Amino acid sequence: MFTVSEEEAAAIRAAFDRGGELAAAVEFRRLFPGISDNEQARQCARTIAGWQPLKLPPRPPARLRKVSKATRATTPDDGAC
Repeated sequence: MFTVSEEEAAAIRAAFDRGGELAAAVEFRRLFPGISDNEQARQCARTIAGWQPLKLPPRPPARLRKVSKATRATTPDDGAC
């Protein structure tokens, strides 16, 4: 088992786009020298090349804080927005 960073996945995808499956397998084996089986390297490269980067979940809306009457009374109102 191994983990693949987004940079490594991007390098494998770029190799796949430039040179196809074999180029992606070579790039995969360069990044992960512990994988010595070419067929396994090709299979992993195909899988990684098909990944899409994860979309970040939407951020929750910012919570508005209440302004007290005392704060409003001390804030100068110059008429500007």
